[in-house]
Amino acid sequence: MTDDPFTPPDPGTAAARRAYAALFRIAERHAADDAQRARQTHPAVLAPHEAVRLVAFLLSGAALPADGEPEVDRADITAALTLLPRARAELDEVEAGLITMARGRGLTWQEIAFGLGLGTPQAARQRLARLSERLPDAAPGAPAATVPDADPAER
Repeated sequence: MTDDPFTPPDPGTAAARRAYAALFRIAERHAADDAQRARQTHPAVLAPHEAVRLVAFLLSGAALPADGEPEVDRADITAALTLLPRARAELDEVEAGLITMARGRGLTWQEIAFGLGLGTPQAARQRLARLSERLPDAAPGAPAATVPDADPAER
């Protein structure tokens, strides 16, 4: 990374900085205390994405096992792999909903593309169309979800 104003920024570095800033912003504004963080988890049952992440973190050493906790075994890994499609479906649903709500709040396709790390507004629209086709309530062959196009000039 250079501070030279005539050197174009590295896209990967810029994206990593935005990701860090995004996590910090959301944590600071919406997960600053135990009560706010508790909104995201069920106290008795792990969501699929939480279970997959937990196994991955324990395997990688990013999380340490508690005293007396069994070591992650082959069955745990298989269980986590089994949950991946459900975790992916949860994230697809969240992403499609967030894009739809962003459009409803007046964000342009260019702004959404930037947030998703995509190069063009068309890529963001195509992403939503693909997500909509994968959602469980979408009938086979059904058209993608309709999202308000606030400005026809954006097309």
